[in-house]
Amino acid sequence: MHLEDLVSQAKNQQVKPVIAVAEAGDQEVMESVLRAYKEGIAHFILFGNAEVISDWLEKNTNDSTPGIEIVPTKYATAAIEAVKAVHDGKADILMKGLVSTSVLLKAVLNKEFGLRTGNVLSHVAAFEIEGYNRLIFVTDAAMNINPDLNQKSQILQNAIDFVQQTGVDQPKAAVLAAVENVNPAMQATLDAASLTVMNLRNQITGGIVEGPLALDNAISMEAAALKGIAGNVAGKADILLVPTIETGNILYKSLIYFARAKVGAVICGAKAPIVLTSRADSSESKYLSIALAVKSVITDKKL
Repeated sequence: MHLEDLVSQAKNQQVKPVIAVAEAGDQEVMESVLRAYKEGIAHFILFGNAEVISDWLEKNTNDSTPGIEIVPTKYATAAIEAVKAVHDGKADILMKGLVSTSVLLKAVLNKEFGLRTGNVLSHVAAFEIEGYNRLIFVTDAAMNINPDLNQKSQILQNAIDFVQQTGVDQPKAAVLAAVENVNPAMQATLDAASLTVMNLRNQITGGIVEGPLALDNAISMEAAALKGIAGNVAGKADILLVPTIETGNILYKSLIYFARAKVGAVICGAKAPIVLTSRADSSESKYLSIALAVKSVITDKKL
């Protein structure tokens, strides 16, 4: 499976999900929005400076855009209004535009109109890497700084549920650490062993969880064989659960800048998927993130 396969599936649904974009007046955000709209992936409600957004659309398309609604809002309220649109059922997906992550998440977590479920919110990134015949999903590279065992179990469950929505029936999840043996001096290995047992006892469901595994043994069957590591996940992982945000952030950026991987990413655990990309991410990455979120919605809601 490749990201283009998910894009194709996102294009083929009859009912188009609606995406609410908080502060849409950004060049690369608008490029990704217009591309997704033209390709029939989604409709949009764009919150922000109406004059800036309208001018950009007029300069960059000769066609009418009946599936794109522009709602004039000030910067201070764009995130609130976008979140309310999802909360009220006017939109199916939330997307970050030219607004800070902290401002958007504050609105998402609002007790009155937010998208809280009581679950941990976590970031899941789908990477298409040259030489691999499957997508590699990395979690959590952007939300949870130093998650404890309970938070890791929820992050893992979020990822498994999301990967199932992309079409993988029983995702294989590797809990990453620096070594493969449980070492009391290394908390990541203790957590990995506990998560493996939690999966065996159906406290984490829908996938196969094994760890601790070092990165090479999680993704390379040759490396796992050389080290004598057996199991259902070793060398075949779909999901990589990192121990801390630093590990995830470095892995995420290494794959993009060194391996030139393609990536789409969303925030899971809320009432709706959240397309939350970095300002440094390309318009293609934002576009792929839109398609990824749409695929999860059409699978979950059978749109």
